[in-house]
Amino acid sequence: MDAQITHENQLGTYLKNRRLKLDPAAFGFSAERRRTPGLRREEVAQRANISSTWYTWLEQGRGGAPSADVLDRIAHALMLTDVEREHLFLIGLGRPPDVRYQKNEGVTPRLQRVLDALNPVPAIIRTATWYVVAWNRAATTMIMDYGSLPPEQRNILRFIFLDPRPRASQHDWESVARFVLGAFRVDAARAGAAEEVEPLVEELCRLSPEFRAMWRENDVQGPHGERVKHIRHPVLGPISFEYSAFAVDGRPDLSMVVYNPATPADAERIASQMEAQSSAS
Repeated sequence: MDAQITHENQLGTYLKNRRLKLDPAAFGFSAERRRTPGLRREEVAQRANISSTWYTWLEQGRGGAPSADVLDRIAHALMLTDVEREHLFLIGLGRPPDVRYQKNEGVTPRLQRVLDALNPVPAIIRTATWYVVAWNRAATTMIMDYGSLPPEQRNILRFIFLDPRPRASQHDWESVARFVLGAFRVDAARAGAAEEVEPLVEELCRLSPEFRAMWRENDVQGPHGERVKHIRHPVLGPISFEYSAFAVDGRPDLSMVVYNPATPADAERIASQMEAQSSAS
């Protein structure tokens, strides 16, 4: 019976465990006259801006399913890490939390080594707002030299709508542009980054009539994990890629995009072009 109760009240057990591990003094609460360590239930409720009764019911397994907003408030009140917050959502709602937008300056050396190990397969890492923050040499050869651009211009939408190279390399530029824009809209909304992307959207609406028209159509695309991409490389000619996007473990705000050559011959051609560029530099 105890095992059954514990299983049914995983949320309450987890909340109590996290609460008892916190130092009251660190939050400005008096540590005097406490029979148990950690924060009191009413103190957590106060920090989360929810009723003490409702929080108590959650710990006791009597509150029903909480909303995502309530869990977010409690996660903040308990100072949970991203991993702990995700676990809270999984046991409280049966799903992970929505992606939270995080401004970042790049990726870890370990993640960059993963990209480098994929050569001659082009691969990049993009944010939820479609800024490219890491890439490998194959991506520089086949897509573009992101390192030649300042960070604020390494955005895939800017590349698609403002740079003439994608129009020349894509077999059906309009279809690709619509797909990219629809997927971007979903990712930015899911990450809660509407405010952050507003300057980019305003700039592109001003500079690109095509973007302005497509943006006003409000189309969305998804899921966009796997596709086949055909391009015309200025040196190598037509090449096909199996396009796949993966979530980055521990960083739900990032995605790794891999352009796997569709044939061994295409992979050999890319490797040869990379060697030629290295010899010329």
